[in-house]
Amino acid sequence: MQASDIKATLSFSDGSPAIEMPIYKGTIGPDVIDISKLYAQTGRFTYDPGFMSTASCNSKITFIDGDKGELVYRGYQIQDLATNCDFLESCYLLLKGDLPNAKQKVDFETLVSHHTMVHEQMQFFLRGFRRDAHPMAVLTGLVGAMAAFYHDGLDYGDPRIRDIAQIRLIAKMPTLVAMAYKYSVGQPFVYPQNNLSYTANFMRMMFGNPCEEYIVNPVLVRALDRIFILHADHEQNASTSTVRLAGSSGTNPFAAIAAGVACLWGPAHGGANEACLQMLEEIQANGGVEKIGEFIAKVKDKESGVRLMGFGHRVYKNFDPRAKLMRETCYEVLEELGLGDDPLFKLAMTLEKIALEDEYFVSRKLYPNVDFYSGIVQRALGIPTDMFTCVFALARTVGWIAQWEEMITDPEYKIGRPRQLFNGFTSRSVKPLNNR
Repeated sequence: MQASDIKATLSFSDGSPAIEMPIYKGTIGPDVIDISKLYAQTGRFTYDPGFMSTASCNSKITFIDGDKGELVYRGYQIQDLATNCDFLESCYLLLKGDLPNAKQKVDFETLVSHHTMVHEQMQFFLRGFRRDAHPMAVLTGLVGAMAAFYHDGLDYGDPRIRDIAQIRLIAKMPTLVAMAYKYSVGQPFVYPQNNLSYTANFMRMMFGNPCEEYIVNPVLVRALDRIFILHADHEQNASTSTVRLAGSSGTNPFAAIAAGVACLWGPAHGGANEACLQMLEEIQANGGVEKIGEFIAKVKDKESGVRLMGFGHRVYKNFDPRAKLMRETCYEVLEELGLGDDPLFKLAMTLEKIALEDEYFVSRKLYPNVDFYSGIVQRALGIPTDMFTCVFALARTVGWIAQWEEMITDPEYKIGRPRQLFNGFTSRSVKPLNNR
């Protein structure tokens, strides 16, 4: 942080003395006012529901410019990374701070591929779940359970122990996600294969079976790999903030990441692409393309309660930069699989065209976001709708673990403890039971 020469002055209309607060400048983005001593100096807290105007940490990892529609990993534009790098290169970048050279890339890929298997007893733990349990419920349990299977090093002040925990999480998450899927459909688990790429290996574990050899389609692998890159990190979102808050207590990284998985499950966060596809399926069931005008009319009617999922974004006030890339990938996958005439995909493309041309949506900048396109791509790849958020969690694990590492090595880090504006009862006396 670089201190600004300008100070912020907080004055009070009740005659309380004014106080000065430091202002800090980041390399890019808004300046921040340091209010850490506000309570000590004034006896007052700030009030910021949703933390919309609060910077909770210093970070060098990811930056979003919502007005310009930009997403940057360690200084690299997301478009550049998604076009020129694969997912494990992006993982290396988020963890280490720089893109790998050729040797570092091979070494990192080898390290990850040799940690993809999970403890065999995790299969017995998995069998304790109902077959019809939501995969995100299962995945939350599996990730948390890793702390029970991989507790050989618990001193997370040791960088070597942190490194191996990070690799384990990144390497084993595809295996756990695939296991959760196979269990839900009653198919045998498929073990990882070290000679495949990270994403090809995941697709084989998801869709392969012992009866025949799984054929890797490079177009589809690249499409899913791009989904992973675009979802790898996204600044201080709800699940990342959850990981940081959980990790700030000193808990192990498996527990902190499990907390992130649980938070991601929410429909306002990682469940958005699942909700988007459910919306498309409902439109299709109620008449499809022929009735899309009626659906759009309901969306425009604030009294109808009908929401347009997969359009607009809380942070991006312009076009979601990830959506541009995902749109290209979407069309590549549909062409590769010959799904251009599929009714649901035709419906999605019709909805996209309306949103990009209709003045109501254009004036409100309700452009298709990454969830709209990634849901379509995942469905085309054969990933069930209830697995979408698991795939998101797989991709976001590297961002979570990079943020966790940054937090616990920050000399300013301390256990998170938000404050509150209390509006409840004041002191009351307990009445005897027969008088209540």
